[in-house]
This record gives sequence, C-alpha cells and structure tokens, in this order.
Amino acid sequence: MRTGGWVLFALPALLVLGACTGDPAGPEPTPSRAPEATVASSCPDSGVRITAGLAEAASGLRVQALRLTNCGDGPYRLDGYPVLRVLDAEGRPLDLRVLHGSGEIATVDGFDDPPRPLTLRPGESADTHLLWRNTHTGFGAPQVGERLAVAPAEGEPWQPVRFDGDRGANLDLGTTGELGVRAWHRPEQD
Repeated sequence: MRTGGWVLFALPALLVLGACTGDPAGPEPTPSRAPEATVASSCPDSGVRITAGLAEAASGLRVQALRLTNCGDGPYRLDGYPVLRVLDAEGRPLDLRVLHGSGEIATVDGFDDPPRPLTLRPGESADTHLLWRNTHTGFGAPQVGERLAVAPAEGEPWQPVRFDGDRGANLDLGTTGELGVRAWHRPEQD
C-alpha cells in the first residue's frame, strides 16, 4: 500500500514536470491552405469586380450572365451598357457587332429595357447578359470567342472575365457576327 501511495503522489508531479519541460511554443502549426475564395475576392483598383455567371443555351440561342460587384469602399455609379471585347484564342478581337439590347436576335423579357442609373453600395451587385445565336450559314467562318474583356462603361478600365467551370465555355457566335448586351440592372430575385 505504501508503494501505491507513493505512485499516486509521484504520478501527478511527473505529469506537471513533463508539461513544463516540453516545447513552450507547442507543436509546429500545420500550414493551412488558403481558401480559393481569397484569390477571387481581391478587388481591382477600379473598386469593382466583373465575373461570369451561368450560361443558358436552347435551340441555338445563347445567354451568358455577367455580374459586377462593388468590392470597393465607396458607392459606385452605373448608367448604361458594359463595353465588350470578345477575343479569339490568340487574343485578337473578333470582328462583330455589339448591339445594345437584343438587336432582334430574340425576344427575351427585360433584355430591351432602357438603362437606368444605379448606385451600388459596397458589396452590392448589378447584372448584365450577353445574347447571341449560334447559327451557322454556308457563308463565312464561325467566330469563336475564347476570352472576354469587359469595361463597366466607356472609358473605364478593362477586366478579363473568366467563364465558370471547366466546361470549355466560349462565345461560339456562329457566323452571325452579332452579340446583344443588356443594360446594367439590379439582380433579379430568385
């Protein structure tokens, strides 16, 4: 029994002593992986970020959503249409007509609504959409935009816009050479 009493007294003392002689900094921290959103969340000097949303396709008609988010510190004003550069795989601009509104490409609700002035507070967004037909006639080579650059308005800085996912997205304009663009507007509620 006397030996057992000594062990009961010595064991807590050894545990405390062991804790005191260990590395005071504790174990090496394991490097944590930065979330991918951190890279995407960096805000350009312009104070706005433009991203591609979902693309919709039906019977040769294509609609590509774009979203502008005010990631800056102050209000951001929009009034009108974005300015677009559709580029081929080598970075050359395609020869196409960019039309304000649908340009009679198709009838889509809201697409021909006139521009309205918007003021976006930090964190708020505005949307636009691109509209085209993937129509191939026997005349001319199809035009395929592999990359897109967008300026919120004439005279504003250009931003490259990446398409979502690895679906090999592009702007396959067929041989029409026309692309409609909707005015900036508040996002529709789902």
